[in-house]
Amino acid sequence: MATELGDFLRTRRAAVSPTDVGLVSYGARRVPGLRREELAHLAGVSPTYYTRLEQSDHHNVSDSVLDALARVLTLTDAEHEHLRRLARPEPRPVRRRRVERPRPAALGLVHAAPGPALLVDHRNDVLAWNALGHRLLGLGYPFEAPDDIRDRPNFARMFFLARGGRDLYAEPDNMARQLVGFLRYSSGLHPDDHDLSCLVGELVQRSDQFAALWARHPVLDCGHGVKKFQHPLVGRLDLTYEAMPLPGSSHRMVLYHADPGTPAADALALLARR
Repeated sequence: MATELGDFLRTRRAAVSPTDVGLVSYGARRVPGLRREELAHLAGVSPTYYTRLEQSDHHNVSDSVLDALARVLTLTDAEHEHLRRLARPEPRPVRRRRVERPRPAALGLVHAAPGPALLVDHRNDVLAWNALGHRLLGLGYPFEAPDDIRDRPNFARMFFLARGGRDLYAEPDNMARQLVGFLRYSSGLHPDDHDLSCLVGELVQRSDQFAALWARHPVLDCGHGVKKFQHPLVGRLDLTYEAMPLPGSSHRMVLYHADPGTPAADALALLARR
């Protein structure tokens, strides 16, 4: 039986070469990566027990087993956390959809930020942006678009489905992986979110690239890094960013920055005057 946990473990097992973990590989292998029995041996569990994990029988799996699997599979912190949530999902009450409204204080901080700034939720819906954030990322949307709770801009839809969505990024394949990885990460945090499930289903149906990446189970929290833009008005901008979770909600405040005196800072200044 295919499960989220089983699919995740299989994709990660396939990504680990036997030589990466000190095993000698003899002859050709039918599939890439580690065999089940090899992973089980390295993690200190029986092959039968590990097989049950991949086939959905994961009740009462211990922290030590999950930690051992994460170690052998060289999972990142975000992937390790995702593994734990899949193996031991917390029961959640079924809730009606709540309208996600940003707090006034958060809106004030976004609009007061000197650089591009925005608020997003766990689906990558844009809840608010300041003027420079809109000029950087708006892709033809009016500034007021985040106010429409029925049809807010969504970065995954903008990238995978909108005409020219990929063109905003200097490294679109890397951006594609980040967007898919963040939605995987969010799906583990919010497994009962109907709107998130619908978004993923829509993207799988309408974008072959999204569907292929989704099947690989990337998991990324995208909390900080560098975004490389190829903006139609000002050209190349390499901007650092921080995505800071806001307490009591699924919202993140995303702030972009360019060091003074750099070409990116000059491009931002030019964009601010457009």
